Amino acid sequence: MNTLPPNTQPTVSIEAMKPSDVVDVAQIEKQCFRTHWPISAFLNELSNRAACYLVAKAGGKVVGYAGMWTVMDEVHITTLGVAPEWRRRGIGERLLLGLLAEARRRGASRATLEVRPSNEAAIKLYTKYGFKTVAIRKGYYTDNGEDAMVMWLEDLWTPEITKMISRLRESQHA
Repeated sequence: MNTLPPNTQPTVSIEAMKPSDVVDVAQIEKQCFRTHWPISAFLNELSNRAACYLVAKAGGKVVGYAGMWTVMDEVHITTLGVAPEWRRRGIGERLLLGLLAEARRRGASRATLEVRPSNEAAIKLYTKYGFKTVAIRKGYYTDNGEDAMVMWLEDLWTPEITKMISRLRESQHA
């Protein structure tokens, strides 16, 4: 729960997920998604060399997380969630940029993800960073049969993405 006075913004850091973060991540996952991963899945991902999982922390508490897998020169963003009381503060955006920065560090040139058409906030975020819908996976989500929009960002090395990642790095060191 956010216990800060109104209009107070804590410093939010983006860090590599550690085993000690996983219980908090799993709790946020349950708040964000109808079907969610168990704690063991996140722990397994931390030892997966193809995976990268980040957390957003405010005051030492996990308030968001994101993950991806790297396959050759592509990344697949597997998850991104922010605790409901911490939304609309740019945390999801910073997590996405953190993943894109890591994707570039790993030599990836493009990124993909699936998103529910009903998740308008996520679609708006992904579109802002150049992701485009290229396909629909019918009945993809098993909880309610909702389709998935398959989105791709074809070039992680555009000047716009480079500038946004630079801003993220600057804010981390401010």
